[in-house]
Amino acid sequence: MTSPNAEHFRFFDNREKYLLFVTTCSEKWEIARRVSMELERVRPTPPALRLFDAGMGDGTVLITVMRTMHAQFRHMPWLVVGKEISFEDVRQSLEKLADRFSEHPLLVVVITNMLYSEAPWLRPRRAEAAEQVSWRDVALNGSTAFEFDQQIRDLVPQMVDDWQVRLSERTGNPLYVHPSVLVLYRADQRFALDQVIPRRDGDRRAEGYDLVIASQPYRARMSAEIKVRSVIAPLARSLAPGGRMLTVHSYGNDPGMEIIHNIWSDEDPFRATRHEILEQARDQLADVDDLDFEPYSDDRSIFKYHMYVMPSELVGGIGTSTALAAWNAAIYVAQIGDDRLGEATRSGAFLDTVREVLQRHSGLWFNDESFVIARDRIAGPLPPTAG
Repeated sequence: MTSPNAEHFRFFDNREKYLLFVTTCSEKWEIARRVSMELERVRPTPPALRLFDAGMGDGTVLITVMRTMHAQFRHMPWLVVGKEISFEDVRQSLEKLADRFSEHPLLVVVITNMLYSEAPWLRPRRAEAAEQVSWRDVALNGSTAFEFDQQIRDLVPQMVDDWQVRLSERTGNPLYVHPSVLVLYRADQRFALDQVIPRRDGDRRAEGYDLVIASQPYRARMSAEIKVRSVIAPLARSLAPGGRMLTVHSYGNDPGMEIIHNIWSDEDPFRATRHEILEQARDQLADVDDLDFEPYSDDRSIFKYHMYVMPSELVGGIGTSTALAAWNAAIYVAQIGDDRLGEATRSGAFLDTVREVLQRHSGLWFNDESFVIARDRIAGPLPPTAG
């Protein structure tokens, strides 16, 4: 039976295609490197360095950034808050955390499924939703990664109900059934972290974040107006004085798009540049007079990442597995829906296009684009969220 929301199916929510992309391409590592460049400009104030990840995914970017944070802020308490609607991604992120608690004891990790306009403050905007919040406060016992790993894994079955989703009838986007928050920290550091651990009834609107990561946080085809209203504006309002938000999205003009244009010549998935988004952000955030909008030069903003291919795979005939991985990466980045793929893949001719592009470029790479919104260090109280 066809789902009533089948017409809203989004390619980039397809689990198998997502996993193939992230395990065959270096995007997450390159994004983490870009975040680390911004981290060098962060100057936290007591009681903690505060970081918000606006879409954890499988946790690769966040965990890699946390390794860099430990090198730069080794003896400082951290509050790391991650938003993620996908329970599978939450599970994979949790599996990576044990080592972080072992290396950096003064750590509080919070994971939530709330909306962009809610998650930075861990508080739903609707009173009815606020009464339904599932709030888990978990103090991890022990001092080793092994002990933490066992306790974190034991949490996963308990959290399945917390991360149930429904599809929006209007947009097809996944939404929480009820808002959930998981707070993790080491039991032996509870006293030292007392001013850092969020409480369910605490007021977090006056704190703000020193660093916000917004990595591929919206659909490529959304208008700049919607991207800012739904994602960029509420995240920018959550910045602390001196805080920085790095946003990364796909840019195109690369061999991946050559593959796409050889199949669909009129395809144009990346319709809003960083300059257009920042222009919208200036308009929608006009009531906040202490924000800086930094598009950066193309040399700083635009960066490439590669699909992992051994040189031997490009000598002679390119194998089907390599060609299929490249095809998956190209259609994933361009966010081509399954409804358009049938005709293109039925004959198998798309593989010839993929092989030709791989051989001509000696591999496959993609371009991402980045920009920063920063809050002045000397600033008044944080502005309220819109609405």
